[in-house]
Amino acid sequence: MEADDLTEILPPLLQSLEALGFIARHFNPPDFADVMEAVGRPEEPLRDVHARLAAWPDRLVHVANALDRACAETLLAFDKLRGALEESGDLRAVFRALRHFPLAQAALYPLAGDLPPVSRFFLEPAARGDADLLARLSRPGEDTGVIEVRGEAGSHADFSLYVPETYDPDLPAPLVMALHGGGGNGRSFLWSWLRDARAHGAILVTPSSLGDTWALSGPDPDTPSLARILEMVSARWNVDPTRVLLTGMSDGGTFCYVSGLEPGSPFTHLAPVAASFHPMLAQMADRDRIRDLPIHLAHGTLDWMFPVDVARQAHQALTRAGASVTYVEIPDLSHTYPRELNPVILGWVNGTA
Repeated sequence: MEADDLTEILPPLLQSLEALGFIARHFNPPDFADVMEAVGRPEEPLRDVHARLAAWPDRLVHVANALDRACAETLLAFDKLRGALEESGDLRAVFRALRHFPLAQAALYPLAGDLPPVSRFFLEPAARGDADLLARLSRPGEDTGVIEVRGEAGSHADFSLYVPETYDPDLPAPLVMALHGGGGNGRSFLWSWLRDARAHGAILVTPSSLGDTWALSGPDPDTPSLARILEMVSARWNVDPTRVLLTGMSDGGTFCYVSGLEPGSPFTHLAPVAASFHPMLAQMADRDRIRDLPIHLAHGTLDWMFPVDVARQAHQALTRAGASVTYVEIPDLSHTYPRELNPVILGWVNGTA
């Protein structure tokens, strides 16, 4: 009976999660109603089968609990999105609804090692047919998977960490440090990158800012915090010092410039996404640091928070200053995170793009 229930629960759950990912990627305030119409109502079949989890036997309670939490968070997201739609797409209501998307993924991920459909969901689409990779992911190494690290009391130096189940201590791994946007946190932003880090064997670190957002002006406690986190991770896992990426979304992307252009920065590549920029950042950067520094700059043409001209100016200013800039402008992207760009960025860091 449980196997039959799985075949009925997993498809609508995974389809609903894919739909939430589509909404999160394509959200643009003027187009919200059209995006919701495009995804339809994938949550309705899920709502119908969700109640069956209560009847599972005690020996499978951990599976039932994980699926129950994932279903509940997914349904909450859709309920709140429907409510936001009735309020003519209230921006804050949409963002509050989408906070349930990473919570649903966090609840579901512990089942990836046992359930192949879940494992495939947590891979970028191009890797889902790789049977060898799926087999290796099902045999996790020691100290791998999702790890939550809490700073000392009062330090607020929390970060989330993902070490691929395929990690081999004899092989240096690329590292991605990804910075959330304003008002976000590392625990949620982890899920913007996990499927790609998992597919490419990259260690993923998502810190939380020490304040409400990153230190974009005034004293900067975040840069030394990032350095300490990187040092801590590198002391435990074999990080390739030539492939250490600092990336981020919105305020996190802007802080990539603020911190990553510092002369002592340990990051070898920068990839700001949907970031703000001031020409003084390039003008004041250390000449030796910025010369030939690989920077992958991505921005949406529809960005309503930081207009795309900001990114075009950044491209010009950074290139004039001597950086090696790859510029990507995405016509259908507003101020949201383009997860489809992650494999491209990883290929750029690995020298395979």
